Amino acid sequence: FDPRHYLGTHCYGFPKTGPHRLRFLLESVKDLRQTLKKKGSTLVVRKGKPEDVVSDLITQLGSVSAVVFHEEVREI
Repeated sequence: FDPRHYLGTHCYGFPKTGPHRLRFLLESVKDLRQTLKKKGSTLVVRKGKPEDVVSDLITQLGSVSAVVFHEEVREI
């Protein structure tokens, strides 16, 4: 979770991530983790800037062959 998406980010006067969206995201992540656990896997969830968190995870894991991500579309 990138804190920049939850703290002080506003677009057209509305919070980018309000309480209802945040609840939906948290419930979705919880459900995904439970589904993966039933299949013998897990989900790593971290809070921080992705450019820092991903780098730290790669260092912790030691052997990473690929990193996949998406970039949010930004309005002009």
